[in-house]
Amino acid sequence: MKGFLILCYMSPLLLLFPNLVFGSHNYGEALSKSFLFYEAQRSGFLPHDQRVQWRGNSGLNDGKASGVDLVGGYYDAGDNVKFGLPMAFTVTMMSWSIIEYGKQMSESGELSNAIDAIKWGTDYLLKAHPEPHVLYGEVGDGTTDHYCWQRPEDMTTSRAAYRIDPSRPGSDLAGETAAAMAAASIVFRNNNPAYAEELLTHAYQLFEFADKYRGKYDSSITVAQKYYRSVSGYADELLWAAAWLYKASNKQYYLNYLGENGNALGGTGWSMTEFGWDVKYAGVQTLAAKFLMQGNAGSHAAVFEKYQEKAENFMCACLGKGNQNIHKSPGGLIFRQRWNNMQFVTSASFLATVYSDYLASAGKSLKCASGPVSPPELLDFAKSQVDYLLGDNPRATSYMVGYGNNYPRQVHHRGSSIVSVKVNPTFVSCRGGYATWFNRKANDPNLLTGAIVGGPDAYDNFADQRDNYEQTEPATYNNAPLIGVLARLHGGQSEYSQLLPVAIPQPKPDPEQKVAPAPASDIAIEQKETTSWVHEGKTYYRYSAIVTNKSSKTLKNLKLSVSQLYGSLWGLSKYGDSYVFPAWINSLPAGKSLEFVYIHTANSPAVVSVSSYTLD
Repeated sequence: MKGFLILCYMSPLLLLFPNLVFGSHNYGEALSKSFLFYEAQRSGFLPHDQRVQWRGNSGLNDGKASGVDLVGGYYDAGDNVKFGLPMAFTVTMMSWSIIEYGKQMSESGELSNAIDAIKWGTDYLLKAHPEPHVLYGEVGDGTTDHYCWQRPEDMTTSRAAYRIDPSRPGSDLAGETAAAMAAASIVFRNNNPAYAEELLTHAYQLFEFADKYRGKYDSSITVAQKYYRSVSGYADELLWAAAWLYKASNKQYYLNYLGENGNALGGTGWSMTEFGWDVKYAGVQTLAAKFLMQGNAGSHAAVFEKYQEKAENFMCACLGKGNQNIHKSPGGLIFRQRWNNMQFVTSASFLATVYSDYLASAGKSLKCASGPVSPPELLDFAKSQVDYLLGDNPRATSYMVGYGNNYPRQVHHRGSSIVSVKVNPTFVSCRGGYATWFNRKANDPNLLTGAIVGGPDAYDNFADQRDNYEQTEPATYNNAPLIGVLARLHGGQSEYSQLLPVAIPQPKPDPEQKVAPAPASDIAIEQKETTSWVHEGKTYYRYSAIVTNKSSKTLKNLKLSVSQLYGSLWGLSKYGDSYVFPAWINSLPAGKSLEFVYIHTANSPAVVSVSSYTLD
């Protein structure tokens, strides 16, 4: 009977398109290309190891008008705005992908790129949270940005920064950012414990802020309403943040929060047919089901069983075997909406993949209205969606740019559609970009490798046209869930139980760089407070830091990470989110020292660590 059911599921595609011949996909190649897309979306000072060479530095004054450093982070899609809610969700899902499938990513050689992609996001989110009850949730605004068609390097549009605080709350934004930092702290726990602790501290503060001062963020940051309206409200983000804080900290408080608020905040009541940057319930329910299968629910077991029931309703709806099923196109793609439908495809595929592995580890099957479903069947669903995305569809089109032979060439994306500033630095004006580049009926001059576009309509139709933003615009949150699925399909199932705590493997270092712990045996860093003073009621502290080359060779290419710095620094040059030698020296001979100083408002030194260096 199982074989018959599967045959019936596949037969509409075969009957409608009898000449389709599908080949196996290189999931490892698709995984590698996904991370290149994130490098193309970077804002701020680009690092020396930037692989997407057609991009340049941009948004270098972000936050300056508000007296805060908001340089960095990601542009969300084809525009040049930094929207906090989808960016935080992107970081959460990238982190979840690594937490579940970091071993497979390590074996494919992509773990280092995955961690770099997360850190580019979390470094920005830390900047955006300068005080416990203040969070900046947007830089730029969609209205002025969409009026122009410019490369990020040429932006003349508003770079105003918008924040939430106790008088202008945003529990959904603060909750998602707390979830992102908590999830990312798990990723960094083994290879950068100080950074992980910093992330977790911010996550605690943001959850307390979100829960205490409740409100929808788009009622406070109203410029976001037209682009990222919080339709679901903030209840799902409160539960989502609590789930991730429990997973990151193992503190009973957050498990109790899930148990005691599941009904009031909708976690045990809503059966969802979507999961994404706005609606988190299916994600909460999947995590809660995992906690239950791990035996961690304790006195809240009855509540967590309700979470699991709703999680399984979602899985069954994806399979078409529930009481309320998700629509599928004739070619078999789940379809939710016309505008960027692919975001729901990748997120549903991720939940199906992890839940399949949870069930397999627990020795259980999925309970659907039409009968039990084995874990492999659930994974097969996820694979079918990924295969469709990569080209197994009626149009034989890959919806990942640069993968396969037939993929979108006129992507709705400012940076990729305009000649690189490195090829032609001539300024592209606000409206001139539309006339010269947007309306061009030609392929993009820059390949946006790895980008997942919005995808086809409900009938598998797709028009590769730059002005067709519903189908040809990519987004960071399209890729984030997919990287986990690709790693799983490429690397196979782990030999360990997916219900046991997993240690993230150490990323493989760049062979040309010596990655050093802090303090490194070759390098000594000594800090001391030299003076302090009070100005307008605030105390300032001056610190001196001495970096000494203790090796017998010349120290070159030094990169320092400086965190928990609440002021200005002199004596080093800023390079991206790191610090390097000042302009007047390019190396440090054996036994020699370099001094830099900083002044800030904390009565404790900044955290200074060695990121990388070479010895010559």
